[in-house]
Amino acid sequence: MLAAVLLDSALGEPRRAHPLVMFGKLAGTIEMRLHADRRLAGLGAWCLAVLPLVALTWWVLSMATWWLWWTCSVVALYLAIGHRSLGEHAQPVADALAAGDLDVARASVGRMVSRDTALLDASQVAAAATESVLENGSDAVFGALFWFALLGAPGAVLYRLANTLDAMWGYRTPRYERFGWAAARIDDVLNFVPARLTALSYAVLGHTACALRCWRRQAPQWDSPNAGPVMAAGAGALRVKLGGAAPYHGVWEARPELGEGAMPDAGSITRALRLVRHAVVLWLVLVILLAWIVGGGAHA
Repeated sequence: MLAAVLLDSALGEPRRAHPLVMFGKLAGTIEMRLHADRRLAGLGAWCLAVLPLVALTWWVLSMATWWLWWTCSVVALYLAIGHRSLGEHAQPVADALAAGDLDVARASVGRMVSRDTALLDASQVAAAATESVLENGSDAVFGALFWFALLGAPGAVLYRLANTLDAMWGYRTPRYERFGWAAARIDDVLNFVPARLTALSYAVLGHTACALRCWRRQAPQWDSPNAGPVMAAGAGALRVKLGGAAPYHGVWEARPELGEGAMPDAGSITRALRLVRHAVVLWLVLVILLAWIVGGGAHA
């Protein structure tokens, strides 16, 4: 895990031939051939897209020598996490806001979120970026670390592919309401524990009492069962106000408020990135300590 995180920190996401891009094309082909307005069709498409690749990962590792097993495991986890990518997307938003260039900030945050960024003021741009950092800390980093710790490289591959299909199919639109149901629900299940561990990590590393209070009071109001705890606890940990109405497709949609304290600004984005970074360090330290304890007990 430490090697994969360091590799991500050094290299970032592959610029060319990223396996997830190829997986997305495969999933698109499967959707084109199997799409039907039925939940069972969506479940079958999900299984066809994900399970063979997870099984292939397990088979390769089971046949590998120790050094090849270690190398493949590191590479699989490296490809499943996107910690450095969070900063590469969010920091330009903070820099533009700090420089007073709202147009550049809007364009930069538009690469992170799906809302209509042209309608956002500076505080709303900062809120959108901060929310994205907090939520994607769970989705792009901690979920993969959790399932790798639990099931090794096959677990990380399972999580990342399931999360990708949720991003492709997990929408409440006429096309995906039924077909994408399985992708959305499976992603919810896989994220249930890591999302709450992420929220707890944010609380421990930030304003703990505020984070726990916001988590308890505000998370149940959020539509997503996993994004709610993560963003509420994260907003509370940072003592910043997030959530609230946001524009989608030209319409302002009401959303519950998250957190408490100051209105978000460029500093909120930077502090959110720092919070995720510190949480990654915390997770690695805890895993290393656990491995040392278990290893010491086995040796004894």
